[in-house]
Amino acid sequence: MYTDDELIPLSALQHLLFCERQCALIHQEQVWADNRLTVEGTRLHQRADSGQDEMRRDLVFVRGLPVRSTRLGLSGRADVVEFRRVGRGSGVALDGREGRWAPAPVEYKRGRPKRHRADEVQLCAQALCLEEMFEVCVSSGGLFYGAKRRRSEVVFNDELRRTTETASARLHSLLSRAAPPAAEYQPRKCDACSLISVCLPRAPSDTKAYLRRSLAKLPSGRAEAQEPGRSVVRIAPGVT
Repeated sequence: MYTDDELIPLSALQHLLFCERQCALIHQEQVWADNRLTVEGTRLHQRADSGQDEMRRDLVFVRGLPVRSTRLGLSGRADVVEFRRVGRGSGVALDGREGRWAPAPVEYKRGRPKRHRADEVQLCAQALCLEEMFEVCVSSGGLFYGAKRRRSEVVFNDELRRTTETASARLHSLLSRAAPPAAEYQPRKCDACSLISVCLPRAPSDTKAYLRRSLAKLPSGRAEAQEPGRSVVRIAPGVT
């Protein structure tokens, strides 16, 4: 079991499965930069988890529900959790509602389904949090993609649960290290990453070492790092 101080944001799983270096830069070095893709994703999440909870017949929609798991060491907010009325034999009790209700997380994503399973793992982690919080089985959830304007159902089978638990353990191991992993340029990933001008994946290793030494000598303030052909971003001293 993890303590409250050891809980890591659920979103870090998404970053981990996309790129371990990106994950470490964001969650260990506290570096962040936006591009068009991240801004569009943020706006979609804001629309999804804002507003009032609502009820439609036998469905209750709870937006922005805080979730956590001390077993996995994760915490965060689910965009939407749907509670479906299932009668009195299973599910959870909701204040002011009769009967029992089965929870199912729904996550909103920009773009289209990805080749890797990061979205499914993040959704499954929310389900595992809900199971721990409510002591009930969560069998499935949903992923809504903005580009398709369509929802895909995700079944939380044994394989996906094992993958999610393994990713959570990898995440804690990664963020316990002294420094982020070395950069490795992968065009499909790196060119779409908002941190490319901080990560410098195409810079020679001796250039990166020079930048680290130079930043370490600065007594205070901020320094600039720029990759040829890229816009200047400001990073704090000590960022690798």
